[in-house]
Formats: sequence, C-alpha cells, structure tokens
Amino acid sequence: MKLHNKIFLTLLSSAISLISCNSKQTKQEEQVVNNYYINTDEGVQTGGIKVITIDTPKGKFKVWTKRIGNNPKIKLLLLNGGPGATHEYFEAMESFLPAEGIEFIYYDQLGCGNSDNPNDTAMWDLARFVEEVEQVRQALNLTKDNFYLLGHSWGGILAMQYALKYQTQLKGLIISNMMSSAPAYGKYADEVLAKQMDPSVLAEIREIEAKKDYTNPRYMELLYPNFYTQHILRMGLELWPEPVNRSFAKLNQSLYVSMQGPSEFGISGKLANWDITDSLKNITVPTLVIGAQHDTMDPEHMKWMSKEVKNGSYLYCENGSHMSMYDDQQTYMNGIIKFMKSVNEGSLKIEL
Repeated sequence: MKLHNKIFLTLLSSAISLISCNSKQTKQEEQVVNNYYINTDEGVQTGGIKVITIDTPKGKFKVWTKRIGNNPKIKLLLLNGGPGATHEYFEAMESFLPAEGIEFIYYDQLGCGNSDNPNDTAMWDLARFVEEVEQVRQALNLTKDNFYLLGHSWGGILAMQYALKYQTQLKGLIISNMMSSAPAYGKYADEVLAKQMDPSVLAEIREIEAKKDYTNPRYMELLYPNFYTQHILRMGLELWPEPVNRSFAKLNQSLYVSMQGPSEFGISGKLANWDITDSLKNITVPTLVIGAQHDTMDPEHMKWMSKEVKNGSYLYCENGSHMSMYDDQQTYMNGIIKFMKSVNEGSLKIEL
C-alpha cells in the first residue's frame, strides 16, 4: 500500500511539474505577444518607419524600412524579389506573424519602392547590394542573437550571397523560391517549364524573344495566362492579391532588365552566370530552403540545397508556385514560423 502511495505521489508530482512547466512556457509566450506592440522608438514617432542613409561607390542614398512589432529575440528582415519589386507583396505576413509575436521588417532595396532610385545601371550590382544589406543590418541593430533574413526569388540570391560573407551576423536564413545557380535555373526553364506550354504559344513567345521585341503587348498577353498564372501565382489574374499587383506595378524595369534580363525563361542579365552551388557547404547558420511544386524554380534542386548547407531544413509547398506565400499560404507561413521559433529554442534542423 505504501508503495502504491509512493508511486501515486511520484506521478502526481510529475504531473504538477509538467503543468507548472507548461504554464510557465505559456506565460512566457503570452508575455512576448503582450510586449509585441510596445514602442521602443524615441523622439518623433513614425509608425516603425526608419529611413537609412547608405554609403555607395556613387555617394550616399536613402533606403526605406518599416518595423512591425517588437521581439528582441526574433527579428526578420525581408528581401523582396524582382529584382526591382517592392516590399509590398510581403504584406500577407501581417495576417500571420504578429499573432506569433514575430517582429519583421519591410525593406525596399535601393532603386525599389520608397527608397532612392539613382537611375544608374552601374549601381545594379550584387556585391554592392550585399554591402547595402549589411549597412541596413547595422542601422537596425540586428545581431547574431536575433537576426533572421528571408530572401525571396532575387532576394534569395542576395540572401545567399550575404550569408556567404556575413553569416556570423545571422541567427537564421530563409531562402524562398530560389535556386543556387542561374544557369541551372535557365536549364530548368528550357527543359521543363517550356515543354509544359502549348507548342504554338511557345513558338510565338520564342519568335518575339528572338526579335527582342519585349515591349510588344502580345508578349505579356501570351505570358500571363500561359506562364504567370501557372508558375508565378496560381490564381486567375482577376484574383491576384492586391499587395502583389501593387508591388509588381511599381517594378523598376531598369533594375529588373539589367540584372534578370528581359526574358522570363531563365536569367540573361548581369546575374546570368551567378552560381554558388559549390559554396553552399560553407553556409553553416540554420537555413530553411523553400521550394514549390509549380514554381519557376526546380523544387528538387531546392531540396538538394537544403542538404548541401550544413544545417538545412526543407519546406515543400505542394500546391504552390513562385509566390507560394499566397497560393500555398498556410504551408508557407506555418513553415517559416515553425522554423524561426525552433531555431530560437536552439534547434539547428527542423522537420517540416
């Protein structure tokens, strides 16, 4: 009887400890959310907006940032794609991250959106953009203890290149919908995506591209229903979310064409030969790679990337395309939230 009592008391004690531990953890999580909207800014209030002066080889320019929320342990800086789009298509984050207490920061790269536009193609240079991100990090006081970097599409190229030089400043890296090689991306576009098109449509697109007649309205008339709604954002154009349309409408064509090139089938601009596949092994910070089934990028390549980096995790968006934060939204958002929270708790690799 005494043995039974001891067993009962031991189990009771364990249960109480577990409840106490869970209660303590819940209170800590509640505290994070409760503190989320505490304003730490001083002086004149601007709603979290901070305009940062950056130094470049062509002088000083200003870039625009805006912080949403306040969490000293998780600060996510967002790098938009394009190149030349704006932060605005990331606005879907506002429906998910604040409830989790995750601070995130919008940022228009130089030449994009609310930031200065030098109108100088010499400024559209990957190495210069890397130094710009580092200056932004310093100005925002982001550190290896709290700094998460998410780069989508072209932003993924920038994020990878930044990590190769400055990963000692990072706590976590998210590479969203971007391969590690521009030539491999071009090969996938030619050998996989192009072959999924109606042959007559593809022939007409190729004819326009051969003539370099990219301003021909017929070019976009063909691309929108046959490529964009299949591989960029899998919704009818009339259903495309307003933040996406607003962002794309502001695309800096000079920046886009200079670095990406005018064609949607691969990269033909300054980034045409960009390839860091042999350097992925040098990225040691916890890294999440996001791939999508219907993406312009090869999901198998991105899965492979997650195994090449030292501490990689892979998120597969089965229903998604290039903008999988919209067309496979729950998978995408739940994945990045779980990744950041897990890394914050000490994990290096996460099952998603």
